[in-house]
Amino acid sequence: MGAGIGIGQIGKGAVEAIARQPEATNDIRANMILAAALVEGVALLAAVAGLLAVFR
Repeated sequence: MGAGIGIGQIGKGAVEAIARQPEATNDIRANMILAAALVEGVALLAAVAGLLAVFR
């Protein structure tokens, strides 16, 4: 659930930044994708760790 909120905040910030500086769209998009991937990676790691804790 936290990952969804985090990615939503990333998307919101990116849309606001693109609205303010349309010429920086490519840089903003690249940073947004990187940040979203990091948030998803942490969520996936937490899910794997949780499953390992349950099945041990």
